[in-house]
Amino acid sequence: MHILLIEDDRQAAEYLAKGLGECGHVVDHAADGDAGLHLALSGQYEVIVVDRMLPGRDGLSIIRMLRADHNQTPALVLSALGEVDDRVAGLRAGGDDYLVKPYAFTELLARLDALSRRNHPATQEPQLRVGDLVIDRRSQTVRRADRRIRLQPREFRLLEYLMRNAGRVVTRTMLLEHVWDFHFDPQTNVIDVQISRLRSKIDKGFAVPLLHTVRGAGYKLSESP
Repeated sequence: MHILLIEDDRQAAEYLAKGLGECGHVVDHAADGDAGLHLALSGQYEVIVVDRMLPGRDGLSIIRMLRADHNQTPALVLSALGEVDDRVAGLRAGGDDYLVKPYAFTELLARLDALSRRNHPATQEPQLRVGDLVIDRRSQTVRRADRRIRLQPREFRLLEYLMRNAGRVVTRTMLLEHVWDFHFDPQTNVIDVQISRLRSKIDKGFAVPLLHTVRGAGYKLSESP
């Protein structure tokens, strides 16, 4: 998922961004309400995680302005205010979920997954397939023919994105935007390294290669070159 995190507590934001990144998600961070609103209006995010109490503009006003602008990106409100009236206010402002601090990271992750599924019901197929390569989103497993392929979270995210765009050329910029953090240097070799590792796992030992490099353009996952 591409997630916008609006949180003014630097330590809390770093902890959350690190945890989400390790799970294969891409996180953009804003440290105040005004910057968060700007990113939310200008970017394309699958979920927004917003602290309720922020400098510049509070979290609930951000959500209200997004809804007034017809932006329906799911929003999860984080707040130390946990009374019933506080939670009701968050939901009535247009929030889709409300999580009280302190929270368990695993619960936050599960709530984000639920919001993403709710927002994109048509794109959440349990399985994606290209030739004899199958990725199962529910169990987070990958198989090719009768062989189980074990991937790291970032590799899984990379393969999932390639499979959703099977047959089309995916550029380095697209990969940086959807699989990696925007702050990576576009000239970095991190994409080449990860593509090489992924190719060795899904193509090595099989007669038909699926992951192709399109010289000067990017990469393509396809049964044909």
